Amino acid sequence: MPANLPPQYLKVEAEYKAGRTPAERLEKLRELYKLLPKHKGTEKLQSDLKRKLSELRDEIEAPRSAGPKSGGVSRKVPHEGAGQVVLVGAPNTGKSTLLAALTNARPEIAAYPFTTRNPQPGIMMYEDVPVQLVDLPAFAPEFLEPWAPGIIRSADAALLLADLADDGCADALEAVLDVLAERKVILVRDLPTDDDDERITHVKTLIAATKADAEGAADRLAILQEWYGSRFPILAVSAQSREGLETLRLATYDLLGVIRVYTKVPGKPIDRSRPYTLPKGSDVLDLARLIHQDFEHSLKFARIFGSDSTEPRTVKRTCELHDADIVELHVS
Repeated sequence: MPANLPPQYLKVEAEYKAGRTPAERLEKLRELYKLLPKHKGTEKLQSDLKRKLSELRDEIEAPRSAGPKSGGVSRKVPHEGAGQVVLVGAPNTGKSTLLAALTNARPEIAAYPFTTRNPQPGIMMYEDVPVQLVDLPAFAPEFLEPWAPGIIRSADAALLLADLADDGCADALEAVLDVLAERKVILVRDLPTDDDDERITHVKTLIAATKADAEGAADRLAILQEWYGSRFPILAVSAQSREGLETLRLATYDLLGVIRVYTKVPGKPIDRSRPYTLPKGSDVLDLARLIHQDFEHSLKFARIFGSDSTEPRTVKRTCELHDADIVELHVS
């Protein structure tokens, strides 16, 4: 869906890119957020701007609180794959166990709370698309790692974990939501399209109700559905029995709001080794820019081999792409 950005936005965007200091860039980012039209077509752009705003604020404020160089460990997690999804939950909800079941990561797992003290990333494969999952320390009213909300702000989506072996799972979930809301991080089913407060970050979220094989889990799941079913999608899973894990893979991929596109060089076979991922609504020109910045100007047309057809069709640069499309770009 086109963003329809006004000329003034593009002017300020160029000034932001030319900014020499974090403070200059922060000022321009705030202008960009005010100028950005708020509608469905700019959801991803709104999210990206808020992430950059948060990161720049952290960069500016960090020296004030850090003092002399301490040689501490950086908690930033560079994004990998089609998107970054954080695992958020109260103590002992099974975040690390779920990470180990879905990815190649081997986090420390223990029965006592707050085992995880640093972000632990891992790569989950959804078919042929890598998605980065990041396990975070537990959230509780009495304890919160101060850097953790910043990682959630910069993530593309979140899995909010609830423990179906715990009679208080609904209350624990509410406590986590409250702790984050106090820090202006709001977990939501769908991103708002009319949010004018650049200090509040909304993160697209689904609830992963863990330990679905525990005694009494069905009753607790019914309570979660009653309390939170209208606010979030809810999936029951078990890392031990592997119940619901494949459904969760798909749902996590869908949270990112992306499509995968394969490319084909004219006269050569389709390259299925690494699909490109783009936001839903992207067109041929968006793919061309992603592959090489010069293609934006040299692209003449494209041929698309649909996932359900072997017959290609010639399309314009503005043709919208769909998941599993095979695209052959023709440049001058």
